[in-house]
Amino acid sequence: MKLKITDRDALIVVDVQNDFMPGGALPVPEGDKVVEPLNRYIEIFEKNGNPVFFTRDWHPEDHISFKGHGGIWPPHCVQNTEGAKFHPDLKLPLDNKFIISKGTSRDFDAYSGFQGTILDDLLKERGIRRVFVGGVATDYCVKNTVLGALNLGYQVFVLEDGIKGVDVNPGDSEKALNMMLLKGASLINIDDINL
Repeated sequence: MKLKITDRDALIVVDVQNDFMPGGALPVPEGDKVVEPLNRYIEIFEKNGNPVFFTRDWHPEDHISFKGHGGIWPPHCVQNTEGAKFHPDLKLPLDNKFIISKGTSRDFDAYSGFQGTILDDLLKERGIRRVFVGGVATDYCVKNTVLGALNLGYQVFVLEDGIKGVDVNPGDSEKALNMMLLKGASLINIDDINL
């Protein structure tokens, strides 16, 4: 049975930023392959008048997650840099779009789009019950955003054709997907949506 998009649904596009794309500071292998499928989802949600939320890492230069400051990652998605910008081919809607910045303070890291942001408030005040989540990386910010949404009581659909993992350790993405499903998320692709 195909899913019908209702006015209780929102799309969450996670961290489709230049630094996470091939050639970026912290590349997800084939991360740019999510852009085209995500644009199709964006178009569906935009056409229906549903809100689309874009999360982004928006770090200060001395962020706690960076190697020089006690973290495990190279500097990435530093505020107001090219690397922090969304992928140039990602189609941001004119209306009903929300940009959610996370990891904005030096001493607080955030893998989930819900940590230290107003994402939950914005969803709740719009009466959203179901969220559709895609982006990068499957095994980090996608996973944590999905788990955060589940913990907050949303029904969650993970967009199988709109995610890519970094797999720091081989199999990390598969483990992350299994964990999301175990916690109650559903895995879908564009063909499962009633257009």
